Amino acid sequence: MSGQHYKNAKSILVVDDDLAMRRFITDALKEGNYFNTKEVENGIQALETFRKETYDLVISDLQMPGMSGMELLNQIKELNPSTPVIIMTGYPTIDITISAMKEGALDFLTKPFTIKKLLFKVDLYLKEKSIQTKENLNIEGMNWKLNEKIKKLSTIDLICERIEKTGEDNDDIFEEIMMLALNVTGGEKCLLVFFDEANDKFYRKTFQTKDGRFISKEDDAMVESLKDFFKEVVRKRDGRLLSSKEPNGLYRYLVCAPLMIRNKVFALITVTSRNAACNFTQKDLSYMLNITARASLHLENKLLYESFFTSIMDTFESLVLSIHERDHYTNRHSRRVTKLALDTARAMNCSAYEIESLKISSMLHDIGKIAIPDYVLLKPGRLLDEEYEIIKKHPAIGENILRSIALFDDERKIIRHHHERWDGKGYPDGLSGENTPFLSRILSVADSFDAMTTDRPYRKALKTDEVKSELQKNRNIQFDKNVVDAFIKSGVMNS
Repeated sequence: MSGQHYKNAKSILVVDDDLAMRRFITDALKEGNYFNTKEVENGIQALETFRKETYDLVISDLQMPGMSGMELLNQIKELNPSTPVIIMTGYPTIDITISAMKEGALDFLTKPFTIKKLLFKVDLYLKEKSIQTKENLNIEGMNWKLNEKIKKLSTIDLICERIEKTGEDNDDIFEEIMMLALNVTGGEKCLLVFFDEANDKFYRKTFQTKDGRFISKEDDAMVESLKDFFKEVVRKRDGRLLSSKEPNGLYRYLVCAPLMIRNKVFALITVTSRNAACNFTQKDLSYMLNITARASLHLENKLLYESFFTSIMDTFESLVLSIHERDHYTNRHSRRVTKLALDTARAMNCSAYEIESLKISSMLHDIGKIAIPDYVLLKPGRLLDEEYEIIKKHPAIGENILRSIALFDDERKIIRHHHERWDGKGYPDGLSGENTPFLSRILSVADSFDAMTTDRPYRKALKTDEVKSELQKNRNIQFDKNVVDAFIKSGVMNS
């Protein structure tokens, strides 16, 4: 159970003017085996209590009458700098959060929070404190220093939480990202530029300072002077640090990180400083990359899937529906294949990006059948050789339908090659082994399984055991051995 691994009972002081919240926290701590807990209702009482007794951890609300959590934090750090303090608030802002952590707060808990999250953080910090040695302490001030890895975890957690709570308006999202970048790195100015890949140009979106002011004079000059640097960031799809030898230039130090949608750079976030003391480090770059990674995912979900992909998918699903009207088997088949393929991909620990890509391509994998004549597509009996040659064209036709959509590059390749075979005897290109895209190999197994287990006018469906035997028999002949093994082991056949 949480808390039981500490040899000595840990004392925790809980400070909140809300009785219900104090009781929630103390009950949660008892559930985690932290029984030596005291609760008070404001900062003044907390300070009086703290002067009389020693505490291993203080958990304090931010807004309280008489003395705020920030004031209490400062007083505690003066009395005993080694005492870790967690600040809570229901109304977090970036400035307050960063200020609290700079003043010595270990972490920020945003209300409401779960018991699990509270105990995780309490365990994390008390365990870290318990293993500190004198070498980890500032002997002069006995100031306990949190392990750098845990500081980083706390900062990343803050980044994730702030970005995930960003509003729906695009400009609000970008402004939030920029202010977060400024506060986390301690920079002075932040520049957001969009990248036009087709024309190989950068366009300034906005340029703002830490106090929220927007700048319009320097920004274009900054973009022009950094054009080659920006191109290198785009080329490598990774962040970079840069310093200038010109003391009166537009910047002294600079850190830049890319925003990406579906692995393509569409914008860059750049933080600058003219202050010689503000020399950005790899840690700042790491934080920036965490910001842009989380922001990219957030924007991708919002911008791509709520707008562009919605309209595009609506168009293609209409085409698929037109096939379904002609051939009801295709409708049910596409849905079943999608589920089978996704379950297999998860069993093979595919990334979120791969799973999303496979989802799209599975739903649309037979879209090319829209161009197949009815006398072939709807034929009740077995196809003649020349008719089979016609049906074999549907993967290539499906790829061509998607060719005009640049962001569907991966999906159209998956669709084109989902009828290839491991031994190279498939179609349309006769690819073999790992030359066939990995996700196509997953789709191939799911597609074949559903086809074999479905009644068709010219044959009855095979039983699951019979299909399992067929899949195993064709490992590294028709199908990728590893995909078949994952497909069978995951139990998707029985779902």
